[in-house]
Amino acid sequence: GAPTISIFLKPPGVIAPGGSTTICCTCQRSFGSFVLYKGSLRLRTLEQSGSRAEFSISNATYKDRGTYNCHYLEGGTVLARSDELEVSVEELRLPRPDLSVLPGRKVTAGADVVFRCTTTHPSTGCYLYLEGQIRAQLLSRERGDYNLAHVQKGDSGCYSCQCYTINASREWSAVSKTLDLVVR
Repeated sequence: GAPTISIFLKPPGVIAPGGSTTICCTCQRSFGSFVLYKGSLRLRTLEQSGSRAEFSISNATYKDRGTYNCHYLEGGTVLARSDELEVSVEELRLPRPDLSVLPGRKVTAGADVVFRCTTTHPSTGCYLYLEGQIRAQLLSRERGDYNLAHVQKGDSGCYSCQCYTINASREWSAVSKTLDLVVR
């Protein structure tokens, strides 16, 4: 069948001006090339001898904001297109939140875990990121918790959270320190 291609930011989150991140594109196939687009503009091509391409953004500016996607080509033919990845560049003015997980960082498959993103700033919303996933999870506003029921091996990985003010001029925090969840 046709290959599928995934796209994600490493590390995930809203980037501060002057900050850096990497757009990663992965595909099960490994002998074609990856092309990075921003909107309909073709930015860069990487000839790959592996199943992953990394396009780095360093010294980010507001011009780097936008919607990116990757195409995977073999012999000049596009075999797969990724979902769209939104890249946000904003001043990070709020303090860095703390991410914790209950009952702990090492759990058995089938367990229920709760991620808690704690911030000193009132009336914020927070996002939970899992590295390698394009979609962030919005944490419940009351407590900044995210419940993950019946965790599986695929839920293992590197998590972080980031908060923003719920008002007209949305202000962002820095991204929390990362937390590794191991599901055994």
